[in-house]
This record gives sequence, structure tokens and C-alpha cells, in this order.
Amino acid sequence: MKRSNVKVTARECRGNVERMIRRFIKKTKKEKIIDAVRDREYYRKPSDIKRAKLRKAKRLQQKELQKQQDASRKNK
Repeated sequence: MKRSNVKVTARECRGNVERMIRRFIKKTKKEKIIDAVRDREYYRKPSDIKRAKLRKAKRLQQKELQKQQDASRKNK
């Protein structure tokens, strides 16, 4: 796992606490730190991970196919 050091300074956000929180959340999402923590929250078998990955790929493929069909119907 890649180590990352995310920090937000008060100067960077002109002392605005809400802006600092939003910027911190945005940086952690960009580094995918939250996703990694959630993924490691409990153990998943490798076969389950593969199965979920295949399901996600199938869903995306169906979605793309549906978009193409909708676009072809509009052009007719």
C-alpha cells in the first residue's frame, strides 16, 4: 500500500475551518485513503473480490450497451 501524507494548512485556506475540512476530505478522496480503509475493515476472500470485480465489469458493460442503444434510437 502506498503511504501518503495529506495535510492542509490554515494559510492554504485563509484560516477558514470549514474550507480546511472540505479540502482535507477532497485530498483524502483523491488519494483513495478512505476507500483503502473501508476495504481493509474486514477480510474478504480473494474469490469474493474477483466475483465482485466481474459483476462490476458486467454492470458497466450493460450500461454502455444501453447508452449505445438509446443513442441509436434517438438518431432514427
